[in-house]
Amino acid sequence: MKVELGDGAAVTVGTDGAGVVLTARPTPSGVGEPVLRCTPGQARELATALLRAAADAERAEPAEPVTVEARELRRGDVRAGDRSMTVDRVRHAGDTTQVTWASGSGRSWTQEYAADTAIGLRRRG
Repeated sequence: MKVELGDGAAVTVGTDGAGVVLTARPTPSGVGEPVLRCTPGQARELATALLRAAADAERAEPAEPVTVEARELRRGDVRAGDRSMTVDRVRHAGDTTQVTWASGSGRSWTQEYAADTAIGLRRRG
């Protein structure tokens, strides 16, 4: 989706299979860092485009399942399965890895795994 901001500036929002892509085209003068200025209506349109792109990116399934060892988990990884479980924190203690998971409903819990346990992921954080 492309959002025109006037003065030749535009923002294109989409997905690339790994997440949301935001591409800004600066004004013709293009001096310095790009600055995004828009009306409240344009800001709402941009927010809508970002929400849509985020939902598309979350629905996109990787072409091949991703499996990592527990020691390789990182914050934001989402576990494969029916329920949304996201890695909130990872701590390593010798041959074990403690993972704090957060559910979509706001619940969190910590599980301990052998560091080499294979964990299936829906997507990487």
